[in-house]
Amino acid sequence: MYKILALDIDGTLLNSKKEITPAVGNAIAGLQDRNIPVLIVSGRPAQGIRHVSEELHLKERGGYILSFNGGKIIDCRTDEIVYSNPIEARYYKEIIDYANTLNASILTYDGGHIITEKPDNKYVDVESKVVRMPVRKVNNLYETICKDNVTADKFLIAGEPEYMMSSVSAMAGYFKGRLNIFQSEPFFIEVVPLGIDKAAALEVLLGRIGMTRAELVACGDGKNDVTMIKYAGMGVAMENACDEVKAVADCVTASCDEDGVARAIEKFFI
Repeated sequence: MYKILALDIDGTLLNSKKEITPAVGNAIAGLQDRNIPVLIVSGRPAQGIRHVSEELHLKERGGYILSFNGGKIIDCRTDEIVYSNPIEARYYKEIIDYANTLNASILTYDGGHIITEKPDNKYVDVESKVVRMPVRKVNNLYETICKDNVTADKFLIAGEPEYMMSSVSAMAGYFKGRLNIFQSEPFFIEVVPLGIDKAAALEVLLGRIGMTRAELVACGDGKNDVTMIKYAGMGVAMENACDEVKAVADCVTASCDEDGVARAIEKFFI
């Protein structure tokens, strides 16, 4: 019945040490042996997913990266961008100006770098380590984006968790009907184009490859996984998932530190 697997990265595919455990790696290899496509669906930039896709041999064995919460889809075998929906340039200055009123740092991505005016923010450092991209300090983020012709697929605002949680609703309200704004982690607010989320991207990709949501198993743990888990024919929450994900999931597997993805594969594909 199930013919395709979609996986969030952090807290799902990777354990708390940011590793793919042997059991999870072997389970995914078993799916690839049966030509079952594996999709990596993450809020990370594409560059920050490359090392994960390489570890899973998606270029050789086939698979897709859905980065920026689905704002960009890449066919790993051919490296072709099959879908891209960046933020419209007319919003750049307004987003940056709004973020600069907050007690936080705003960043975006330029090729293989994170660019920001405030590189010393500890949560910017967290993002840098997670996606394995160096941080480049700029004096004026908006002017740099314009001068260097940077295409912003998303902006990330980083700050203290309690402050971020108290700020996200107001920002989402301010940009309502124009941009999609949400928390992916307690210390991150993400800004992406309206309509961009993991479920919407999966709908695009499944249509392209001739599959249906009923054939999809999706595993996730964070707030930005809610739409994906609801959308999939079988939505699987990790034991370490937030309550919002568990509330919409069809089932709960073990945690990312207890080979939860491997157990889900065994249950639904074997």
